[in-house]
Amino acid sequence: MDLKQHIRNVPDFPKAGILFYDITTLLRDPIGFRTTIDRLALPFKDKQIAAVVGIESRGFILGGAVAQALGAGFVPVRKPGKLPAKAIKETYSLEYGQDALEIHEDAIEKGQKILVVDDVLATGGTAAATAQLVRKLGADVQGMAFLIELLFLNGRSKLPNEQVFSVLQY
Repeated sequence: MDLKQHIRNVPDFPKAGILFYDITTLLRDPIGFRTTIDRLALPFKDKQIAAVVGIESRGFILGGAVAQALGAGFVPVRKPGKLPAKAIKETYSLEYGQDALEIHEDAIEKGQKILVVDDVLATGGTAAATAQLVRKLGADVQGMAFLIELLFLNGRSKLPNEQVFSVLQY
């Protein structure tokens, strides 16, 4: 199945000059969604993944389904102030400023094998921050899986020590 045929291109969103790859049209298709999850999970089937860490917000959709496919738990990584219990924070740089992500401090255990999942690998900042959060908790990042990788933004350069897998490349 050609998953790219199910992704809607939206020009000038969220601002002029940006071409947004809208995956909602892929997710609404039962076969497309199932195929997406199968392709994201396949490289990690034999890695004994204990939990999938999904990055807010579309990473929740994909990560939860990948966790189910792998027989693993699911852990959300969120923007600051969104998690109800005690959390740890990782700040990262943006083109103009900084942002941060948080994870519950008891979300994963030392030594657990973790897969990080998100919809898009762009510049790599959120993915690198998420890997740092997982490692701060003593877990082992087994890989990072993305539906889409925007090759022209070179996000892999911020993930030099990670096993990065992407289903689609633009």
